Amino acid sequence: MSTDLNRADELARLILAGFHSHFSRFQLLTQGAPERFLGQRWQDVIGAAAERISYYDKQVALTSDELLQYQTQFDETLWLSVRQRYQSLLQFHPQADLAETFYNSVFCRAFERQYFHNAFIFVESTLEERTPVPVEHVYQSYFPVYQGFTQTLEQLFLDLGLGDTFENLKHDVEQLRATFLQRAVEDDVEPHEVRIDVLKTPFYRNKAAYVVGRIVTQQHSYPFIVPILINPEGRLYVDAFITQSDRMAAIFGFARSYFMVNTEAPSALVRFLKQLMPRKTFSELYSSIGFHKQAKTEFYRDFLKQLASSNEQLTAAPGVKGMVMTVFTLPSFPYVFKVIKDELGDTKSFGRDTVVKRYRMVKQHDRVGRMADTLEFSDVAIPKHRIADDLMDELLATVASSIRFEGDLLVISQCFIERRMIPLNMYLEYASEAEQAAAIDDYGRAIKDMIAANIFPGDMLLKNFGVTRHKRVVFYDYDEVRYLTDMNFKALAKADHEVSFAPDDVFPEQLAVFAVPQPRYRELLLSAHPELIDPNYWRQRQQDIKEGVIKDIFPYAADLRFTRSF
Repeated sequence: MSTDLNRADELARLILAGFHSHFSRFQLLTQGAPERFLGQRWQDVIGAAAERISYYDKQVALTSDELLQYQTQFDETLWLSVRQRYQSLLQFHPQADLAETFYNSVFCRAFERQYFHNAFIFVESTLEERTPVPVEHVYQSYFPVYQGFTQTLEQLFLDLGLGDTFENLKHDVEQLRATFLQRAVEDDVEPHEVRIDVLKTPFYRNKAAYVVGRIVTQQHSYPFIVPILINPEGRLYVDAFITQSDRMAAIFGFARSYFMVNTEAPSALVRFLKQLMPRKTFSELYSSIGFHKQAKTEFYRDFLKQLASSNEQLTAAPGVKGMVMTVFTLPSFPYVFKVIKDELGDTKSFGRDTVVKRYRMVKQHDRVGRMADTLEFSDVAIPKHRIADDLMDELLATVASSIRFEGDLLVISQCFIERRMIPLNMYLEYASEAEQAAAIDDYGRAIKDMIAANIFPGDMLLKNFGVTRHKRVVFYDYDEVRYLTDMNFKALAKADHEVSFAPDDVFPEQLAVFAVPQPRYRELLLSAHPELIDPNYWRQRQQDIKEGVIKDIFPYAADLRFTRSF
């Protein structure tokens, strides 16, 4: 018995050591974010964001291979002990939540799906059984009663390591103070009536740093985000003061790239963020700070809870059926499940592997608030009785090679999951004229934002875009996504010349006709964005990318930005 316990301890520690190796590498790259930001090394920012995503799977593979060198056959008694021992090692572990998920990934890679239940892996989290890292661990509190608002805010920025590099910190602090007093519900707020809680490290993404926290009074708690930008001379300035939870949630949105934020205790950080943005799920918040595997774990737990709390069935998702994916949803659950079809449409000149590659490409790319994040799952098991008959018929007819049956379960070998949105073509059918004009305008802006980030959407039909609850237009169909710099943008030939077509040729003059065939919508688009049908516009965007020009794309409204008068 002692030998078995020693063996269990050895295997548990082997997996935990693999997690520590992964987390150390993840943090090392994350900790370089301030230096990249202050040095305005924007290409390095892009490269680091893509590189960090790949760390996890590489370490899981290494740890799984090492594990199988020690234990090639599955021993049920042994692995019950390994899981128990691993759980005990996480009692006061500051990354216990992530370590559980890493254990699941290693185990599931090493052994068969029949063992993927809570006796052997952490289907359910054990965080509630342990002493969690206090939320207070991740933020610093400031009390203006000592020095007043101005000096307190100045000290706050100094503590973040940013204070001595500001363009005009006193001016910025005064704008913050004045804006807060304008937005406060209280008629008059004195320094002794306020506490300011600020996360200890800024959030870095693209060309900005974000200070996140809350202002607490007796009557209210005001969540806030302060975006900090950098001028060409390397001096910092405060660009805005965002205080509404919904506006903050948009900055942390599912169509945005992941933040880089240095934290020893992700669970405490996420719980603090949840207090500021209560409508955000834990899955979305973990994803927003780069822990996309933990986001998958939290999503799956939410999905199981949703199934357990209702009797509704999965049904085909509303909208025009696509040629590449079969899409379905659980009506009360705000996500769609996408499975690659066995046979793609006749107009598709590529296969399954290309589709997978392009979805993964978008995940690693800067999504600039215009491309929905995806969660990729393998071997998703769903009770057969929770699948509507017509959906089951559709699955058998379109994705038979991706599904199998195990007893009362339907198992999907590969599935992509996205936030559910109203397809743009459906939204326009019932929207008012003003809403239609705004949506079409934002559709054009979405295309421009994507191409500025070196993304050519490919199929730009309205049905491939969705409208979020914030009325923002987001792209979600990636099977024809390409890098903009790989395409050839050409003008249509005159009537007396022959037209030659190559696979990568694009004729922007045809874009509005094919993507927006409805005359009224096309007129709205061309009125707001006439340059989208000009080949020279697309070529110039290509040239900008080749020259390293990175456009500023702000995740908040222009009217929130402060005026700079110096």
